[in-house]
Amino acid sequence: MNGGRDYTCRGWMAVTALIAVLVGVSFIPPQSVGGITLRRANILSDLIDFDDAAAVGTPAEAAIDEEEFRVDLEAVAKQVARHAATADSLARSADSLRTVLPPVTYDWEIGPVDTLPRPAALPPQEEGPLRPIEEFDTTGNDPLKRFYARLLGGRPVRIAVLGDSFIEGDILTADLREALQELYGGSGAGFAPMASPLTGFRRTVRTESKGWTPYNIMQYRTTPEPLRGDFFVSGWVCRPEEGAQTRWTGSDARRRLDPCDGARILFLSRGRSRIEVEVNDTLRRSFGIEGSEALRQIVVRGTPLHSLLFRIAEGADSVVGYGAVLGIGGVGVDNYSVRSNNGQALFRTDPALNAQADALVGGYDLVILQYGLNIMQQGILRYTNYGAQVEKMIAYVRECFPTAAVLVLGVSDRSVRTDHGFERMDAVPHMTAAQRAAARAAGAAFWDTAAAMEAMGGMERFVAEGWAGKDYTHINFAGGREVARALAAALRDGACREARNREVLRQREELGRAVADGTRQRLRRELLAPVAPVPPPASDKRMP
Repeated sequence: MNGGRDYTCRGWMAVTALIAVLVGVSFIPPQSVGGITLRRANILSDLIDFDDAAAVGTPAEAAIDEEEFRVDLEAVAKQVARHAATADSLARSADSLRTVLPPVTYDWEIGPVDTLPRPAALPPQEEGPLRPIEEFDTTGNDPLKRFYARLLGGRPVRIAVLGDSFIEGDILTADLREALQELYGGSGAGFAPMASPLTGFRRTVRTESKGWTPYNIMQYRTTPEPLRGDFFVSGWVCRPEEGAQTRWTGSDARRRLDPCDGARILFLSRGRSRIEVEVNDTLRRSFGIEGSEALRQIVVRGTPLHSLLFRIAEGADSVVGYGAVLGIGGVGVDNYSVRSNNGQALFRTDPALNAQADALVGGYDLVILQYGLNIMQQGILRYTNYGAQVEKMIAYVRECFPTAAVLVLGVSDRSVRTDHGFERMDAVPHMTAAQRAAARAAGAAFWDTAAAMEAMGGMERFVAEGWAGKDYTHINFAGGREVARALAAALRDGACREARNREVLRQREELGRAVADGTRQRLRRELLAPVAPVPPPASDKRMP
């Protein structure tokens, strides 16, 4: 219509005004509001590079909930010692008075005990950059060397990996387990909880449970009061109804998972109860459990185990369920992941329960600590306080698992969105440095996860290859395989170095014995050689 008005100019005015506003916003420096850092909205990033680090300033330290981290290590040591003294006292009284005490372990040997064969020869080391484990022991009694010796000697080896959502669902640990079992023997998926909302996410074992109410240690305050003191390092406790049951089934997600060579089922039974166990859907047995405060286990072995069922037939009100450890011989890797945990939840576990679990599985040989991802923040470059807490974690683990070496995993690589795209989070090297310093101060071992990932292309490549999520923070199962291979290579390298050192020591001892034997034989020949007779002195014929 010719008589209509032309609004084109108003459109251009609106666009111009919008551009002016956005340009103006670009000059507003980043600020912190309510503890939240707001990034600069810079549409001029291709033209102007603002020094936002200087504008914001660097916060002095990552915020840490000191209440969560409060732990009295002397009290922990006394609690573990009291448990050990009580166990020794009960054992002595049983031997001397022949009293009948409730057993801690209930054995079910179905047939001859057997394990999956150990590989006849180790496969060649995979090529690629090696990120070695850094060892900081100064005592001369390095438990990591004992761990390597057990690997080399073909004895059962137990590894616990304590971490957060980075390893949730058996990410990384599934492939670490497979790699070590392929190298040194073993079978089974390790620890699997009695019940958990996350069991469907885990591929290495299928868990079907009913009649259980699970509680997570991160919801400690909403956990019923009677159960708050029953957490151990798994981070889960399960309260059953009468008839509650759980069935674990082997998986083909990784090699050497199905079948496994046996299993341990861990639970508490403070009053009398009756437990039914079913193996491979055919073999059944009922166990009458006497009431006790001690952690109990039912051990099943002697048959290739494809499925295992645990059912509470009577006394559910006195039972607390934890889970099953699938696999007994060779190398076992137990995943103890707790989402959103930065390590502080460890101090809310019962150290006596941890020590009992440690004893029942035969003593952990290596405990790996994987934390820090939830603490690290862009722009925060000091983690001294968190490093001090890592030292406490190491000390706590040593109290609960006295035979274990402790390996601290450095924080993984991580990227953040900036005006120039995704870039490595500036906090990564600083968190890594704090974790390394804590391991060094405590005489533990350290492995630089971020450096290992960087050697593979860093988080940018992980996302591009589909090995990590689009959040540029969490690896997935494919990324876990890559990191696990690098870690397994580092552990194998340490074992090989230990083997070489032992061989050098053996050769020196043999040489020393040979030299000593040669010296003894020479001395013996010299001492037993016939002595030449001494001629009589010549007579003196001079006359006086």
